Amino acid sequence: MTAVHTSQTPQTPPAPQTPPAQPSTRAGRRQHPYGLYAALAVTVFFIVALVAPQVLATHDPFALALHDALQPPNLAHWFGTDEQGRDLYSRIIFGARESLLIGAGATAVSITLALILGAAASLGGRVVGAIAARLIEIQFAFPTLLLALLLVAIAGPSAVSQVFAVAIGTAPGYARMVRAQILTAKTSGYVEAATALGHSRGSILGRHIIPNAVRPLVAVIAMSVGQSIVWASSLSFLGLGVAPPSPEWGALLEAGRLYITHAPWLTVVPGLVIVVIAITATTIGQHLQRALESGEK
Repeated sequence: MTAVHTSQTPQTPPAPQTPPAQPSTRAGRRQHPYGLYAALAVTVFFIVALVAPQVLATHDPFALALHDALQPPNLAHWFGTDEQGRDLYSRIIFGARESLLIGAGATAVSITLALILGAAASLGGRVVGAIAARLIEIQFAFPTLLLALLLVAIAGPSAVSQVFAVAIGTAPGYARMVRAQILTAKTSGYVEAATALGHSRGSILGRHIIPNAVRPLVAVIAMSVGQSIVWASSLSFLGLGVAPPSPEWGALLEAGRLYITHAPWLTVVPGLVIVVIAITATTIGQHLQRALESGEK
């Protein structure tokens, strides 16, 4: 008799169960954007200071009290007093209007110039495009602060000259960004499809190219406000900005540097305020950029 051998098929061991994925730290941070909440709180605070500074101020920012001169921070004067006894906290609150308006004005002028130059360099034809591109490169070759200093020195120190000096100094970088965005949009699939469907050039520009080129600037505008305030404050610190007794933040820095050894709060506090504003604008701009990127996906 022939023995029949039955081969047993080896059983495959069960696959180990994969533990559920834990949310990444970055995802956790996105779910709890505490930095954004803090930035929004700072923004609301300074908007109130811009619109109604008397609501937040504790003293008259221009009232002289020589017997209270150079007092360190205390319960009566939260940020101390200056060389003429004026409350530093109240002066910073009232100075927010001038500083924020200079930053917003410089940003508006800068973005406008960038849109004009960037559009001309990418849509203006061979001759106009070449001229606009060379003009952007010439402006970009000058350091921002050096170009701003030159323009303020020619026009004279004032808030208006600060706005245009900062705007012209920062516009070339944004113009290159606009030019690159427009060139990318021109070669995109949706523009080629609109062209194939017989849409007019004006319709393609207005409905497809310009909106998609401008969209990334939304986040840049928020960041640019903080950057413009820093540049304008730098000009005021160098004596080429708003003249005293204005409480503009750069002017407060310039006035406090003479007492930095025995009254450092006159320089440290306005400097910290400028840093906080710059960080706030950058934080809001970054969150706007992430929101736009996630919306595109």
